Amino acid sequence: MAQTLPGLTDAQVQVNGQTMSCSHGGSGPALLLLHGFPQTRAMWHGIVPALTGEFTVVAADLRGYGDSSKPEGVAQYTFREMAADQVALMRELGHDTFHIVGHDRGARTAHRLALDCPDAVASLTLMDIIPTLHLLETLTPKLARAYYHWFFLSQPAPLPEAIIAHDPDHYFESLLAGLDPAGLDAFEPEALFAYRQAWRWPDTIAAMCNDYRAAIETDMLHDGIDRGRRVDCPALVLFGSDGVMARHYDVGATWADRLTDMRAIPMPGGHFFPEIFAAETASALLGFLRGLQTSP
Repeated sequence: MAQTLPGLTDAQVQVNGQTMSCSHGGSGPALLLLHGFPQTRAMWHGIVPALTGEFTVVAADLRGYGDSSKPEGVAQYTFREMAADQVALMRELGHDTFHIVGHDRGARTAHRLALDCPDAVASLTLMDIIPTLHLLETLTPKLARAYYHWFFLSQPAPLPEAIIAHDPDHYFESLLAGLDPAGLDAFEPEALFAYRQAWRWPDTIAAMCNDYRAAIETDMLHDGIDRGRRVDCPALVLFGSDGVMARHYDVGATWADRLTDMRAIPMPGGHFFPEIFAAETASALLGFLRGLQTSP
């Protein structure tokens, strides 16, 4: 399913034993965009046009999502594996160093990438997440209810897969609407079409479940080993001021001991602000990135 973003060209790239689907174009320093759950790279449709005049943009589908490979097995879906895909993709496209921007699962992948391959990352932007380990270690009943999908999707196969497959649109649309006060009507029809085309496939459903299983089974272990490590590149933390994370945490404070050079900015809206408030998100992102370009 083609997911062409404005001004970008679609490509299928073989790296790390996987097929990575991406859209790329523009000129200037390299900038990698990574989407979240349950979306695809189509989520960047409102932001890409503001970036391509100043950056060479690569928007990729994470493994298991969109048009990228969907290997079998939980071990295939750690953030470490997904980060390795993206480093290999960027190198194949000629970018050894790049800025990286991630939302939701893409942000968790971006954080792991910055830990594992710090020399590849010029800057790190994380959108509407708190650190995975911190989230799981400080979970409250209210947050667990709001983020129940972490624990539903991570149940042993094939329980969640079978339930979701009964009506994928209903399940995933309920999450889009439930995690953001703007509701489902705030999403662009073209983007929703791309998401539906992806999440209706049984292998996509299984891959997304394995993504969440891996977070609890393996990513927590990786993050525990790296407890106390900092990412030293310039970092921007954006979060929805009306989102679940902001209601339960001081989002910036959760990153203070993990990001050496950080600024945190609240954004309008809830969890899906990069899509629903794309202009405001692009403005905040460009302000950060332009500042890096002019810094001595």
